[in-house]
Amino acid sequence: MSDRDFVGYGAHPPKANWPNGARLALNINLNFEGGGERSIMEGDGCSEGMLNDIGQPAIPDRRSPLVESVFEYGSRVGGWRLLNLFRERGIKVCLLAVAKAAEANPELTRAFVNEGHELVSHGYRWIDYQVVPEEIEREHIRLAVETLEAITGVRPTGWMTGRPGQNTRRLLVEHGGFAYDRDSLNDELPYWLTVEGRSHLVVPYSFETNDNRFNENSGFSTGDDFARYMCDCFDVLYAEGARTPKLMSLAIHDRLIGRPGRVTGLMRFLDHVANHSDVWIATGAEIAAHWRAEHPAP
Repeated sequence: MSDRDFVGYGAHPPKANWPNGARLALNINLNFEGGGERSIMEGDGCSEGMLNDIGQPAIPDRRSPLVESVFEYGSRVGGWRLLNLFRERGIKVCLLAVAKAAEANPELTRAFVNEGHELVSHGYRWIDYQVVPEEIEREHIRLAVETLEAITGVRPTGWMTGRPGQNTRRLLVEHGGFAYDRDSLNDELPYWLTVEGRSHLVVPYSFETNDNRFNENSGFSTGDDFARYMCDCFDVLYAEGARTPKLMSLAIHDRLIGRPGRVTGLMRFLDHVANHSDVWIATGAEIAAHWRAEHPAP
C-alpha cells in the first residue's frame, strides 16, 4: 500500500492563526552550499552539474575550475551582499547551511548566526541522497549537526536535505532533535506526519518561488523576472489569506540571487512586501513553534 498522500487538508485547511492576525507568513530561506557540492577533490566522479550558471554537463573524472568558481562566488561575495541586505531591511531568514560549506567559510556562517538568523542543516554535503547508502546517510546526518554546532556554537533547529532519499526522514527522526524538516513540496501549510511511531512536523519548501529558476525549470533571465513572479505569487496568497491565512516559502541561493543584476529582483520583491500590512516575516523555527502551539500533533 502506498504511503503517498494526495488529499492533504483538502477543502478544509486549518486556520493558521498567524501572530497579530497576519494574512500571510513569509519565510525566506538562503541556501549556503559552496564547498559541499560534488567535486573531484571530494572523491566524486565529476564536478557539480546543478545550479552553477555554466550550462554545460559535468565531464566525468575531470575537475571544472569554472564550476568550482561559481560556488566560491556565493561564499566569497554573494552571501555577504545578502547578509548586508537583510541587515538593512531588518529581516531574519533561515540559513540552510551545508556543513561542508560552513567549514569552507566559517566566518560567513558565524556572521549570519551572530546576527540572529536561524541555522538550519542542509546536510553534510550538497549531493543526491537517493543514491547514498543508508549507513552513510545516517553518519552524514550526525556529522552535519556536529560540524555546524562546532562552528557556530548553535545546534541547527531544522533540516533540509534538498535531494532526500527514501530513508532520509526516518533517519532524521531516529537521530532526533529537529523541530521540523523542509524536504517536501506538496503543500502551502505545515503538517504533521507519523514517522516510526513518532509525530514529526513538515514545513513545506518550494521549487516554484525559488531563484533556482535562473538556471533550471525554464525560469528567470533578469531580476525583473524574479520580482514579477514573486510579487504575483505573493498577491494571490495575500488575497486568499483574507479568508484562510497562508504561508509563502521563498528560496534563494548566495551564488544565484547574490549577483548584482539579480539581487535587484529580491529588493523589488521586498519593497512590495513592505507595502502590505498583516504580513509576518518569520523563520522556520518561528513557524514551527507557532504551529505546534496552534495545531499540536494529533
